[in-house]
Amino acid sequence: MAEEDKPTVSDAWVRRASRRFTTLEGWQDLGHGVYSFAGQVFAIRIPQDIGSDFYDYNNQSDNTRPGAQKSSRTFQPISQDNERSISISKDKELPNPPELTPAKPEDKFQGKQSEAPFHILSGSQKRMLVFLISLAGLFSPLSSNIYFPALDAVARDLKVSINLVSLTITSYMILQGISPSFWSAFADAIGRRPIYIGTFLVYIVANIGLSFSPNFTALMIFRAIQSAGSSATISIGAGVIGDISTPAERGGYIGLYGGIRMLGQSIGPVLGGLFASAFGFRSIFIFLLTFSTLVLALIIVFLPETLRSIAGNGTIRLTGIYQPLISRVRKEPEYMVDSDPNFKLQNVSIFLIIEPLKFLFEKDVFVSLVFGAIVYTVWSMVTSSTTSLFKEHYGLSELLLGLAFIPNGLGCVLGSYITGRIMDKDYSTVEEQFIEEHGLRKGKKLDKSTRGNNFPIEKARMRSMWWIVAIFIVATSAYGWTLKTSIAVPLILQFFIAYTATAVFNINSALVIDLFPGKAASATAVNNLARCLVGAAGVAGIEPMIGALGSGASFTFLALVTLTCVPLMVMEWMWGMRWRLKRVERLQSKESEV
Repeated sequence: MAEEDKPTVSDAWVRRASRRFTTLEGWQDLGHGVYSFAGQVFAIRIPQDIGSDFYDYNNQSDNTRPGAQKSSRTFQPISQDNERSISISKDKELPNPPELTPAKPEDKFQGKQSEAPFHILSGSQKRMLVFLISLAGLFSPLSSNIYFPALDAVARDLKVSINLVSLTITSYMILQGISPSFWSAFADAIGRRPIYIGTFLVYIVANIGLSFSPNFTALMIFRAIQSAGSSATISIGAGVIGDISTPAERGGYIGLYGGIRMLGQSIGPVLGGLFASAFGFRSIFIFLLTFSTLVLALIIVFLPETLRSIAGNGTIRLTGIYQPLISRVRKEPEYMVDSDPNFKLQNVSIFLIIEPLKFLFEKDVFVSLVFGAIVYTVWSMVTSSTTSLFKEHYGLSELLLGLAFIPNGLGCVLGSYITGRIMDKDYSTVEEQFIEEHGLRKGKKLDKSTRGNNFPIEKARMRSMWWIVAIFIVATSAYGWTLKTSIAVPLILQFFIAYTATAVFNINSALVIDLFPGKAASATAVNNLARCLVGAAGVAGIEPMIGALGSGASFTFLALVTLTCVPLMVMEWMWGMRWRLKRVERLQSKESEV
């Protein structure tokens, strides 16, 4: 046979590739692990399935349980010209969890191990999980705002003054600030899922009591219990987002989380006005009882545990209360591994509960929390005074009062969702600048190892804060004076006040989670504590303030108070990173001493 007529290895590869999906032998090749790639045919021999014997999650680092046992995998090409074999030696440690989705096919053939994903959930699965926890978080703002249009009806039914009924708002906000610190400490120690279930049971019991409250005292007590059950869902949900998302994608998830959750701001007053005018104010709590029971059922069926010390990056097998019911009937993925049999949950003590208060002594956290608390208080004073002011100036009924809260709720929803998108864009912009300044590889997203502690996360989060705060101050200063004009003007200003206030809340929440990624729920609880306690004082004082100064002067004064606090954000922008690095250095020094 002439030299040029001899079949070559390349010819053999082409023939084998061409019959891959067209002949019985080709399909048998696939079944036996024979694949073609880059001009060669490979027989991939895996002596055993990837399972818990291959990767050991017992070693825990940064609550993600990386670590691996020793194993061997051999990939052998069967082309005649190249008889090399590529293996992963039994004597080498594999530092990453199982390779679930290799970045490139050639990585597998060249023996490369892709970096383990931060979490195994896909983008759509994460969004569905965020949607579920958003439904849970909906009850805190919903329970508060659904009540506002019914204040006058409550006063008439229980034969008390409107000022006395307003104290139920104050008591609600006080517990709204205190209880998350208690619940979130447990959520960071023993898991998100059991605390979700526990808080919803408390909330359901409170709604049963409110549905049959015979007098003002019972109403006051059960409203406080209702707040204790519902308010913690916000910080626990923030903890879940911190468990499953990287900083680069976190802004979008927080925006989605806040946007859905803030529907309570929009639809709550409308529903409250409808129920109060048609069936009496107690029907509001019967509705909340029914809705919360349904959401609790969804949590029990679908919500998995996400706390990284328990679930890792989603590859650790969940059992008991941590396992959603749906996973008991669904086929388990092959990459799931057992948890460390020696792993023990963190003991819960009084010190663990008060530990989040230490965040208040960190300079960068303190200035962020104070500014966020001031903005929250001003917005709460605008919202809580709407019923009395609009009834006085425009003579609205309970139903129309409920409709008057729609611009405020719509501003909250859009402010949360759009700000999430803006935060992701701002993060990408600062990330590109950081990559260019440090000579890193362009076009590649930073991970924890390449980002390090020197990444200016403060500037990434606060890049758009200046124009948001400016709109908030201008809208608040003008709001009180417009109550003597057409009703459309104060409603439009309420929209902008709610939009910008919610934007500040989301930016603050994302920044606090970034500053304490391992304690997301507790950090968010402290944020909530600062906002709600200051806000409760503001709500208690707004009616006397308006009575003394008038609505125009009162809200202009509140705008000036916000303006005097702007330097706090300037301090965070200029020195926040320096404060954070000193804290990291201090903590590392303590760890080395231990």
